[in-house]
Amino acid sequence: MEEKMADGELRVPLFHASLLWPLQLEALATKEGEGRHWELLEALKDKPWQRIDDEFTADPGMFQERHYREFVSFLPYVQRFLYGEGRSSKRSPGDDIGESPVHVFRRKDVASLRLTLRPGSQPVTLHVVHLDLYFFHDLDLVILNLEVRGKDLPLSQARDILFRFGRAYPSGWDEDGCGLHNVHLSEWLDHDDRILTFSDTERRAKFLAYVCTHRSPGISEHWAWLLSPLVPAHSDLPGEIRYRLIEYHRMPMMAYLAVDNPRQLKREDWVRIGLATVMHPDEPLPGNEPSVKDFVGLYCQDRYWQNSESGPNTRFICTGNAFTVVGDAASPYFCNGERGVLAQFRHQHFVIFLIAHLHRASLLVFSEILVDAVNDLNIRNEASVRRFKRRIRANFETFLRFTHRYWFHELSERPHLQALYRLCSRHLRNDSLYEEVRDEIREMSHYLDSDSQRRQSNTVVRLTVITILGLIATVTTGYFGMNIIPFGEGSLGERILHGAVATVVFVSLVLFAIARSKRLSDFLETLADERVPFGKKITALGQVLWPGRRRG
Repeated sequence: MEEKMADGELRVPLFHASLLWPLQLEALATKEGEGRHWELLEALKDKPWQRIDDEFTADPGMFQERHYREFVSFLPYVQRFLYGEGRSSKRSPGDDIGESPVHVFRRKDVASLRLTLRPGSQPVTLHVVHLDLYFFHDLDLVILNLEVRGKDLPLSQARDILFRFGRAYPSGWDEDGCGLHNVHLSEWLDHDDRILTFSDTERRAKFLAYVCTHRSPGISEHWAWLLSPLVPAHSDLPGEIRYRLIEYHRMPMMAYLAVDNPRQLKREDWVRIGLATVMHPDEPLPGNEPSVKDFVGLYCQDRYWQNSESGPNTRFICTGNAFTVVGDAASPYFCNGERGVLAQFRHQHFVIFLIAHLHRASLLVFSEILVDAVNDLNIRNEASVRRFKRRIRANFETFLRFTHRYWFHELSERPHLQALYRLCSRHLRNDSLYEEVRDEIREMSHYLDSDSQRRQSNTVVRLTVITILGLIATVTTGYFGMNIIPFGEGSLGERILHGAVATVVFVSLVLFAIARSKRLSDFLETLADERVPFGKKITALGQVLWPGRRRG
């Protein structure tokens, strides 16, 4: 049962909210190319997640106009990234050339979500439109997408949902033991309204013990259940596909609010709607906060906001982690799910938000891999050094593929869509984050190159010393023009013995020269320096022959 609306409070006849939760996946313990996360998930039995083909591989008779409008809204290279190309029934099985690098899984057993926002409040039930997992080729990353729909909500309740919904774990607890800022009780329901699982944010001891033991925040039970058979990386649960958090517990969110007569909304209402995910509904508006003082200039895209009877009275608000569309519920075009703004919100705007957060999450994963590689490095352990080099080179190669496959600055020729993408990307600081990660990887690559050059230089020094010693022997024997000792004469056994002895002697001399190559190199430099007196040159020679001898 929904809460009663106060007199004069605005209604939200239609409400949509989409969560995008990026998670880092731990690398699988398999050889490269032998298995990927989505292939492993697809191979599991009795799993709730089922792989789906996008609309472009289904029966053409089922292909909808909204899918076509989504496709043509983006530039060709973005189309190839999202949908692939060159699909043909003549292709051999297993041939993935031209396929999209995006792999989507969906579960259909969850029908609705019942939320009790505060202790003692009436629960509100939201319909689950779809529940997907997005995997990406070459990236140890998965994004959970949950879209819910509600009807006839008070505006204050819609704002409360945006603030409390989409938190992976409680940020703290109040005096009564209830989680702060999160939904008091979340319940996943099946198609018969039976409870599948529910949240456990009141279990304070559980979350405290988890952080104390694993140095990582625990995930609320209803979110952990939803992701199963994926399991948290630090938990003791069995599972090959393990994930860890990338950012703060607040999940990025999209919101669509069809409001009765949005022209009645005051500036404070707009600020509270646009910043609903981070601003507590019960707290007074912080007027001196920069995000509040310059709210419209920072976050609003008002191409379609006229604030007049003629309309279209649609405002787009993007703070980076939140994207909100507010419009007139009386407008047929705004509420049209096939051709109107609702269709754009669920398709074009969703793709924009997905790509922007894919960029940010991927860059954070790259940075995390670098930090983990450096922390694991022990320069006194050769195995650790070799493992460090392999990880850095693999990360560098993956970053190059990410740059050419996923990194875009221009998504669409349509000014409105491109402006929304730039607004979202700017608030997420994707460009500066990309520069930081690229510089970090470049520094690591330069370190590996300089280390390789140092090793090659040492090898060249050793070869040069050995060549000089060999030159002495060659010139000496060449001067005589003959063998000093006629080892070619004698019986076969004597010649074999002489050859073996000579081989042992020369191998020993070469190995001795290699072992003393550094000191021999120093001696040659000292010998070539005309400013060094003859006595010190003899001393340098002594250091080669007797390395343990100290200079008097």
